[in-house]
Amino acid sequence: MPNIYNLFISHSWSYFDTYDRLVKLLENDSYFSYQNFSVSRGSPIHTSGTDAELYQAILNKMKPCHIVIVLAGVYASYSKWINKEIRIAQKEFFSPKPILGIKPWAQLRVSQVVQDKSDDLVGWSTDSIVSAIRRLSI
Repeated sequence: MPNIYNLFISHSWSYFDTYDRLVKLLENDSYFSYQNFSVSRGSPIHTSGTDAELYQAILNKMKPCHIVIVLAGVYASYSKWINKEIRIAQKEFFSPKPILGIKPWAQLRVSQVVQDKSDDLVGWSTDSIVSAIRRLSI
């Protein structure tokens, strides 16, 4: 089990508040250390280059990660890039990256795509999320 978990958090910037809340949840657990390899909101990856260059940039960011986290809001089913990130995690590495789906806080419905592709799907709870990261990253 790693001491510091390398995470790629897949998300839609149209729903950045959910991403920000998740990062705060992880930061508030004093017994959990991680590095965030996600594409930040201000990254030029979003606005420059071709789809192929963006795909390669995401692959490169995901490469050192122990796990890929996907926020399972219903928007994820319709996101071109979240679906591509799931594909990268499952198909582009010698061993597929485990995928953890997280049900967004206060939402009853989740993305069927994320539900089907996740190795585990947990609720919006720091303990559940951290436990799943530790379990899947072994």
